[in-house]
Amino acid sequence: MRAQVWKLVNGISQSYWFVPTAMAIAAAASAFGMVSLDRLIGSSWIDGIPWLHAYEADGARAVLQTIAGSMITVAGVTFSITIVAVASTAMNFGPRLMTNFMTDRGNQVTLGTFVATFLYCILVLTSVYGGEDSAGAYVFVPTLAVLGALLMGVASLGVLIYFIHHIPENIHISQMIAGIGHDLLKRIDILYPDHLGEGAGPPAGFSADDGGVPLPSEDAVAVDAGDVGYVQNIEGSQLIAAAKKKGLVLWMTVAPGAFVSHTSPLVLAKPSALVDAAAIRSVRAAFVLGARRTPSQDVLFLVKQLAEVAIRALSPGINDPFTACYCIDWFSAALKKLAGREIPYRYRFDDNGDLRVVAEPTTFENFADAMFGQLRPYAQGDRTVALHLLHALVDLRLNLPTGHQRSVIDRHCDTLLTGCHADLSHPDDKSAIDLIFRDNDLRVGRRAP
Repeated sequence: MRAQVWKLVNGISQSYWFVPTAMAIAAAASAFGMVSLDRLIGSSWIDGIPWLHAYEADGARAVLQTIAGSMITVAGVTFSITIVAVASTAMNFGPRLMTNFMTDRGNQVTLGTFVATFLYCILVLTSVYGGEDSAGAYVFVPTLAVLGALLMGVASLGVLIYFIHHIPENIHISQMIAGIGHDLLKRIDILYPDHLGEGAGPPAGFSADDGGVPLPSEDAVAVDAGDVGYVQNIEGSQLIAAAKKKGLVLWMTVAPGAFVSHTSPLVLAKPSALVDAAAIRSVRAAFVLGARRTPSQDVLFLVKQLAEVAIRALSPGINDPFTACYCIDWFSAALKKLAGREIPYRYRFDDNGDLRVVAEPTTFENFADAMFGQLRPYAQGDRTVALHLLHALVDLRLNLPTGHQRSVIDRHCDTLLTGCHADLSHPDDKSAIDLIFRDNDLRVGRRAP
């Protein structure tokens, strides 16, 4: 159930329609509330305010019609501008960046403001009675509600000015890269909250080396997905509860971001004799599948977004090496933050201290390979990007706390050097790479070739 609630909340939070719809509903409620208040207090209160005057019925209608007509026109224009910006960005830097526009609160609030103002004016307009041909008839002009429409119209002008500034700023490539980079750093803070030496270890008396961990064998049974899609979220507590209820130990075979089909195994469960239909349903219920990857638990999805921007920037059609350099800077910042964090323990226990789930975490090496392994084949043929990447790798190595992390970066440095010698044609370019490599080898304490 928790997994399905997460899917609903995540779908709403990443949708473009929710905020405008909520603002429209609030505007409708405000319209009815203001009109009811006008019926209650009348319009005599306005006589005590010298710079305000009561509206005639025709004047109130004209004001409301003007505001409503202009708002729906501006709403259409802003939506069109957003679509053009999204299409241009997707064409140049990849369709996965469209998610950033869909979830951008500025765009959502802008559209919601214009729609809400339009709906408010239309609803208030229906409550205006009276006119030149209604002498002696009931006349009602909701003065307070009309003033509210004027204030909303003025506020809409401010939102329009903000939107005109926001769209060019939002589609600037450095701003988009920074947005993804900040999201990546936030995800690392959430998924890797403990600093080195502070991570949660196993319960007392548990050892993975003395036979405390049963290995999956012929006695284990695979629980397949039963559906098709990307693994968007895994409810760990729900999975542990399902395993505890049946007395199972589960080995995760997929991670968030993996694509599964109907027959793809989600977990291996042991002992197989305890795996029944109810257990399979409980295990499947802990997994959320969807049509696309999401960054909530799949932090490598954000890495791939940055890598896609960098790789497209190095394509012959765009040929923008400096954009790739921006992405490398954020890769370096993310790895520096991750380097000081405790990698989650692969063994997960219930509240009784019994082993229930074995899940391989995403490690520093996985991050480095996803960042530099994808980008390197394209960067090694461009002098500017290759030099920037080499500087970033060496600077990163100087800030790493463990020998294993440094060895990972050493491997990427060596591979980059080999690739540059293969792809760079001019001797001066190769010499520049060799010189920096040798100088930096002396800085980090490695033997220069």
